Amino acid sequence: MSLIISNIALHYLSKKEETGEIIIRLGPEHIEIDKKIESFIDALHHIYNNKGSKAYGHFSSMPAEGDNARFVDLMESYFSEQQNFYIFSTQAGNLLKNELEKYDLAEKGYLLTCHYEYMGGRYLLVAIIPITEHYSVDGELNISADQHLDTSKLQLAARIDLFDYQQNPEGNRYISFIKGRAGRQVSDFFLDFLGCEEGLNAKEQTQTLVQAVEDFVAVNQLDPQEKQHVRKELLSYCKEQKQMAQDVSLRELGNVIGNEESGDANQDFYKFCQEQSYPIEESFPHEQSVVNKITKYSGYGNGISVSFERSHFGEEVVYNPANDSLTLYKVPPNLKEQLLSLLNDHQSQGHQNQAHQPQVQQAQVEHSQEEQSQQSPTVQDIPTGEIPDDAVSE
Repeated sequence: MSLIISNIALHYLSKKEETGEIIIRLGPEHIEIDKKIESFIDALHHIYNNKGSKAYGHFSSMPAEGDNARFVDLMESYFSEQQNFYIFSTQAGNLLKNELEKYDLAEKGYLLTCHYEYMGGRYLLVAIIPITEHYSVDGELNISADQHLDTSKLQLAARIDLFDYQQNPEGNRYISFIKGRAGRQVSDFFLDFLGCEEGLNAKEQTQTLVQAVEDFVAVNQLDPQEKQHVRKELLSYCKEQKQMAQDVSLRELGNVIGNEESGDANQDFYKFCQEQSYPIEESFPHEQSVVNKITKYSGYGNGISVSFERSHFGEEVVYNPANDSLTLYKVPPNLKEQLLSLLNDHQSQGHQNQAHQPQVQQAQVEHSQEEQSQQSPTVQDIPTGEIPDDAVSE
């Protein structure tokens, strides 16, 4: 395992329902770092890396309010060995408690602070891990309830790249954090607790990269197959970088999608980006969901979901904007099988309805004739002397 944990602390945050007071219960001063703790932090590291929607920022230069120290000041005191990690974590916990009270939020969970190294990188992870109740059964078949750390629902978390922070303190992306959740932004209190300001916009950077690749294949007049090949190379490279939690590098990407065999300077993607002066960093963390769209189109609505390779557009997939219709040619075999089965079911149902309809109509006719014979008697059916005037035909 390529993980080295320097220090870790865990405290519990809750809120009194009667008074609304935020309570912080401090954890043990020393947590023994054993295999279980290492496995837990390793899993948490990967869970955080795989979160698709992250933003990036830096510490604010604004001074602290009142007598409260800033998170960055507390952190610096720890790294300069003016205080130990546990004191730093408790001070950070009280700082978070103040922010929760300021926003009147009922956030509860375990505040985790961990200083660790992974694959040569040095990080400080700060997260509020939610808790979830679960049930278990013992040997006597008794059901009991307990609570566990629900890392799958991790939303309030930020990670500081310590190498980047120390080497480039004026940078704008050494802090990464998970962007908001439904109905609420993390920045409402968690970023204020950290004293973090948003900096580099990974989504905008990725969108610019995708546009640069599209411009590149257009300017070099690549044929459709070559264009799709370049797009897939971009997609493959970005997926690899995401898996390794590495930034996208324009220089590396130039080596991946450049056409060195042509000997044409215009085929160098890196040089192309420099000449066009795109507002893009030399390297940056990207959003994979944006890159995924370069080779595929997809959409969902009104119970219909459609997804297809970009290379099929205009041939196997044709869109008509005049009547807002989409025509598919060469239907996928598994879909075709389902459609044929559905068509057969409809046809069988249609035949059954047609076979049943004449019998129903005949029964209705016979029933109608029977009712008419009972309700409208003829002259012959009525005894002499009892013929009503309205029963005699003129």
